[in-house]
Amino acid sequence: MPDPIQIRMGGYGPATTGFSRALKRIGDRLTAEFGDRVEIKYVWNIMDLGYRAEDILWLVEHGLLTLGYQSSSYLTDRVPELGLVDLPFLFADTQSARAAMDGALGDVLARKIEARASFRILGWFENGFRHISNRVRPVRMPAELKGLRIRVLPSKVQARTFELLGAVPMRMDLTQAIEMIKAGTIDAQENPLSNTVTYGVHKFHRFHTLSNHFYVSRPIFLHRTAFDSWPGDLQAAMRAAVTDAIAFQRELHVREEEDAHKAIEAERCEVVEPTAAEHDAFAVAVQPLLDEARGTYGRELFDLVARLP
Repeated sequence: MPDPIQIRMGGYGPATTGFSRALKRIGDRLTAEFGDRVEIKYVWNIMDLGYRAEDILWLVEHGLLTLGYQSSSYLTDRVPELGLVDLPFLFADTQSARAAMDGALGDVLARKIEARASFRILGWFENGFRHISNRVRPVRMPAELKGLRIRVLPSKVQARTFELLGAVPMRMDLTQAIEMIKAGTIDAQENPLSNTVTYGVHKFHRFHTLSNHFYVSRPIFLHRTAFDSWPGDLQAAMRAAVTDAIAFQRELHVREEEDAHKAIEAERCEVVEPTAAEHDAFAVAVQPLLDEARGTYGRELFDLVARLP
């Protein structure tokens, strides 16, 4: 009997997160279908092994892991077109964002990634809409961000967004950001509520603003050489398992956001829900970036985003 095909899946969060549970769902489905033909292993959180969150990219690209996920913003330096989906207030709501990423826009961006990295992109997990937390003061308007040092993902678009909002953006990996938040050497960060709670940021940041400023997806990428060498039935089964896991993870994400909101309130933090007018003030402040982006990314990509004319 030939040796089993080893599939090593990894991420950068505890085993209890929706992302880790989605990986387990993929593995369980493949094991049920292929039995001894596959050997599934997991590394739930590479940061527990001394890696940085961003290292998931090279761990998969060089075959140390077979499958991983990472926020698309981490790839924007290599794949500039991904900066489009880093733009603030790009999607009106979760439904339109999912439709875009599951449709032509997500397909084009997946092919752009594959052209510049040794991955196979099989779909997009949902990191979701992001919000601002800080240790200094309540933030309802852009003016209240003035001078705050805020950690952002390694994306020029995201850094430019917070420059326009008056903050001082600091591009850095999650590992470094968590250390600086605990030490109080940065003032603010932005994340979905579930991430804020998973990494314990709500224990250090009293003020949370439900700004919904970015919607971020996490591509699910496989080591291309490994995936392409598999027999056709295993490739098809992995594609089907990933599609199923995406729907599963997104459902969990909705519940995780609700639970995280409760956890933040239980920590006696102050949660600010901007009014429509206050939300519009943020959108107006970053409008120059959207205007610039039309020239940067071209009409073809913008046409794939339903919300934009």
